[in-house]
Amino acid sequence: MLDIVVCFKWVVDEAFIRRTSSGDLDFSSVDYKISEYDRNAIEAAVRLREEYGGSVTAVIVGAPEAAKGVKDALSRGPDRAVFAEDPLFRDLDPSQTASVLGQVISSKTPFHLIICGEGSGDVYSQQTGPRLAEFLGIPCAAYVQRLTVKEEKVMADRKVEGFIEVDILPLPALVTVLPDIATPRIPGVKDTLMASKKAVIKVGKNELTAVPPPLLKTQSLKAARVERECEKFTAEAEGIKRFVAALQKRGVLK
Repeated sequence: MLDIVVCFKWVVDEAFIRRTSSGDLDFSSVDYKISEYDRNAIEAAVRLREEYGGSVTAVIVGAPEAAKGVKDALSRGPDRAVFAEDPLFRDLDPSQTASVLGQVISSKTPFHLIICGEGSGDVYSQQTGPRLAEFLGIPCAAYVQRLTVKEEKVMADRKVEGFIEVDILPLPALVTVLPDIATPRIPGVKDTLMASKKAVIKVGKNELTAVPPPLLKTQSLKAARVERECEKFTAEAEGIKRFVAALQKRGVLK
């Protein structure tokens, strides 16, 4: 029987971001979603519970409006959720997020295995999982694409520079998983209705040790621009000369 904790983040849905004529990004009508990487992590946790038994607790640190994400996560199979909420939790950096997660997990839910996505869909620092493992003092394996549990140990197949590395970690442990570990299920109407009946433990900032003010501040955002200059060259001698001259003009050839 495994007590599994899966961490997730409520992020901006990039499909709703608009580009203005000045090149700025317009967030005025955006919606939010569970980070794509975390959907895979949730699915991996639920499949492990289905195979080995036990429970899955989904944990999130975020602003109060992330409550919608809690319900979405529960509709995907976890048994319960822990929601650390405060307006100040909207812009935490990875070290602060890991600290809050560590305090919440260690005080609110038992665990044998913690699963995180390899990164988040917005910042994608890939630091929160390893920092959380360090906070809790447990072993960690990153970039995992397959998990097997046996005899109080977890076997993690990691994708590393084109090779597969197999790590064996004693439980409790933490892993960050790649998207190909599991394809997320699509919740049905029954799943969504059942999610409303599952337990949600809320944790306020006052229940935690001192959390410093958010360190992340967005100064400006600009849409990426790609400028292309297309020119066609023939395979004849004259065309090849023009091609070489064009490369020299751009500094590609000296």
